[in-house]
Amino acid sequence: MADQSKKDEVRARSIAGVQAIFDRYHLLEKERPGGHRDFDFDIMNTAKILDAGPEGWVLFELKIMDNWSNLNNVMHGGAYGVIFDMCTTTALGPLARPGYWDFLGGVTRSLNISYLRGVPLKSTVRIRSWVVQYGRTMAMIRSEMTSEDGKTVYATCEHHKVNVATPPDHMAVRIPWDDEIERIHQAEQEAKKTRNGKAGEKGKL
Repeated sequence: MADQSKKDEVRARSIAGVQAIFDRYHLLEKERPGGHRDFDFDIMNTAKILDAGPEGWVLFELKIMDNWSNLNNVMHGGAYGVIFDMCTTTALGPLARPGYWDFLGGVTRSLNISYLRGVPLKSTVRIRSWVVQYGRTMAMIRSEMTSEDGKTVYATCEHHKVNVATPPDHMAVRIPWDDEIERIHQAEQEAKKTRNGKAGEKGKL
């Protein structure tokens, strides 16, 4: 019972780490000039978080809207790009710490998409993204877009990112998660000092 409770707590915290990216985005979005809509507006306002994990992964559900169409009445190839961009970047949410892959996680170095099948308009897709590798300066995230039942894979993606400092005015917009992640970060740092201290004492024996 205690183990399950711990798992539920970790899952909830992971989802909160992803949700925090959306929360800050929405607050910043409100500060944009009247009538201005950024290219990622639709995905950031329609993607639904289904699950996430502390290792750096997230599962989204998304309905494909008409304004993402091409003349063949399937989703335009360019729309995949912004969808994968945001749905992979947010997989870093559970791993983010103050000054480390925070908010939108730096900038894109490359975004490689393999288009496998056309996505019908008005269909609902699942997008699963997972961090394969991340460090102080670089991260690589993979993703796949499938049908709701997972039987059809529409596209796959590999996203390479470079960690650069988030603009100070973005981080100045505070959200409740900021207090929580700062508390978590402080606890992790204190635990690390304790472990290092014990390792040093053993080394003296």
